[in-house]
Amino acid sequence: MDLLKAEFLDKLGPLLSAEAAAEAPGAGVDAADLEQAVWVRLLESGRRAPDPAEPAEPARWLRRAVRAEARLARRRARREVPYDHGRHSVDSHRRHSADGGSPAGTAAGAEPEDALMHGEENRALRSAVARLPGRCPELMKALLSPRDLTYREIAGELGISQGSLGPVRSRCLGCLRRMLAAEVAAPGLRGKER
Repeated sequence: MDLLKAEFLDKLGPLLSAEAAAEAPGAGVDAADLEQAVWVRLLESGRRAPDPAEPAEPARWLRRAVRAEARLARRRARREVPYDHGRHSVDSHRRHSADGGSPAGTAAGAEPEDALMHGEENRALRSAVARLPGRCPELMKALLSPRDLTYREIAGELGISQGSLGPVRSRCLGCLRRMLAAEVAAPGLRGKER
């Protein structure tokens, strides 16, 4: 019994809509997105029900798939952090400085401290990049270059294949992440606390 047949799609459609509508608010996604993810899962799996005489099996699979997609959406939402343009924008900083005002949420005298902290962060980052092993320093400098090079141009400059840039970049970023985490990690308590 093929779940992709039209008769099953017609029967499962309303059930899927209801299940997605029930799970979507808890997952923080739109019900239509959840529905679409389940249909894609069904198409990718080429799902076949093990027992054609058991009509509850497709419905059970569908409910499990909706809940699994909702769990994935919740996990994804926990990992994703929205980018705050106002906090990281150079133009925003210049605009507020030109107006004589300060960015929202900061005191008027806090701007020099922010600039100092940003400069220290950049120096720490450049220092850590310079200490990376192998080709990592060259690759990271090329990726962070103000010239905004493409992967093809970077591969040509470094003399490595374009296809290996992604994996090498990933290893270098992991190494950089570990180096910076070790430098900024708060020292743990030694001995017993009293």
